[in-house]
Amino acid sequence: MTLDPTKNPDWKIAQDAESRMKTVETLAAEMGLESSELLPYGHYMGKIEQQAVLERLSGRPDGKYVDVTAITPTPLGEGKSTTTIGLVQGLARRGLRSSAAIRQPSGGPTMGMKGSAAGGGLSQCIPLTPYSLNFTGDIHAVGAAHNLAMTALTARMQHERNYDDATLARLSGMRRLNVDPTRVGTGWVMDFCAQALRNVIIGIEGDGRRNDGFMMRSHFDITVASEVMSILSVARDLRDLRERMGRMVLALDRDGNPVTTADLEVAGAMTAWLVEAVKPNLIQTIEGQPVLVHTGPFGNIALGQSSVIADRVGLKLSDVHVTESGFAADIGFEKFWNVKCRLSGLQPNVSVIVATIRALKMHGGGPAVVPGRPLPEAYTREDLALLERGCENLFHHVNTVRKSGIVPVVCINRFHTDTPAEIQLLRRLCAQYGVRCAQSEHRQYGGQGALELAQAVVEACEEPSSLRYLYPLDMPLRERVEAIAREVYGADGVDWTPLALEKAQGFESDPKYAQYATMMVKTHLSLSHEPTWKGVPKGWRLPIRDILEYGGAQFLCPMAGAISMMPGTGSDPAYRRVDVDTATGQVTGLF
Repeated sequence: MTLDPTKNPDWKIAQDAESRMKTVETLAAEMGLESSELLPYGHYMGKIEQQAVLERLSGRPDGKYVDVTAITPTPLGEGKSTTTIGLVQGLARRGLRSSAAIRQPSGGPTMGMKGSAAGGGLSQCIPLTPYSLNFTGDIHAVGAAHNLAMTALTARMQHERNYDDATLARLSGMRRLNVDPTRVGTGWVMDFCAQALRNVIIGIEGDGRRNDGFMMRSHFDITVASEVMSILSVARDLRDLRERMGRMVLALDRDGNPVTTADLEVAGAMTAWLVEAVKPNLIQTIEGQPVLVHTGPFGNIALGQSSVIADRVGLKLSDVHVTESGFAADIGFEKFWNVKCRLSGLQPNVSVIVATIRALKMHGGGPAVVPGRPLPEAYTREDLALLERGCENLFHHVNTVRKSGIVPVVCINRFHTDTPAEIQLLRRLCAQYGVRCAQSEHRQYGGQGALELAQAVVEACEEPSSLRYLYPLDMPLRERVEAIAREVYGADGVDWTPLALEKAQGFESDPKYAQYATMMVKTHLSLSHEPTWKGVPKGWRLPIRDILEYGGAQFLCPMAGAISMMPGTGSDPAYRRVDVDTATGQVTGLF
């Protein structure tokens, strides 16, 4: 007997379900893993020896490949993670072997406002507490690898300041790198939203004076924004990971040449921290289906989705494998389409676009939602006109998916406040637009509530699909950005600051960057660069202010608008409600 999600918080539902969950050994056996391919982490979590699995099943055809994306996010929520879990549960009830791939939660959002992205209601992954806190240590390993690189860089800067070339050679045989302290682009990382660390001064001399480090400006990013996490997301195996790790650019020297982790002779040690992290993690849904968890979020600048490795494993072991791409189709799906699929070579069948009635109403011009205040009446009463106007945002994203050649399916993630007339209107509008549409109530009813969605996805998987990328790799960087801005975002064009233009011209003139992926950096709260512009903004141009280089991941990241790589903690964070029962060790209040 499961708890009623209309009367109980998600963490209580999860804890109740955990009393009946499968051991990880049982889960792995049902999934088709051999005992040697599972590394248990306690009774209910494990890691998968992915290379052994992929080699053993190299001749097996992949299952169907389904992506879950959404309309433009609003404070009212869309439910991508919940839908991903619910769809897998619904597919299992349809008699199909199914699996999910989701991102590992970051400590910043988990202790902040967003929660651990474990799903919700009766469509969650469990065990919730270890999944949300520490898990198998992957994010901590990423942070250790990243900060080791920064340790190597700053120590090298100090020693080069303190010693002449002859002394450097005598002490260690190292050559002078001549790092320019004003051109150190990489900072440090930690896995919390600590806005006080966005801009810092490090190396302030104390009693030890010149032995206390090199004094310079620096900064912290959230760990999941680290390039190390991006590398882990796209690496095909440990060998690929090691090669990429050595190409990370941390700074420039005084002549403008890149200073890499290979130059600092630290890439091997960084990889050593990641030997276990490269293996995907295994947990389960409330109803006992396998969930692969690997790599972290932060889709504003990185992939923002689970790893290539996790998807490759899931596809070999499942009839249908469901992966989630972060944020809406303009960010998450666009990166899934033009970056992840290009790097992996995998061919998706279907993309599910999740929408809620109330979020569509906000895109139709509904009032702003203020945290801590009652929800405006517009979102709890029937308003067909507001809903219809908001569907422009939905169909913009449907059109983006269609451009990829992947079959779209609209999921109406139903809330109890949605009226039959509103559901009927949305179904009719989808039919007029020629897109398959299904209602789902997985949050309230689990897999049983997702049967209609599961059937729609199964039928859509039988339709022909042919992946076609938005741009070829021989297209210059500025033309790629122009194509994304116009075709995906709906902009009238792109404007470049002098700095961004200079960098773009430099990247375009160097053949080594021709194969780099274009990883756009933009707010997820709007199709545009301006987070307050809802719906489908018209008559605007995309401003590009800078371009970041991720040499190891091989990303060029054009930055549109103001994006912080260290989010902030708000005035009412989630950690205020998290506690521990000291008699049992049970954590309460996680969501």
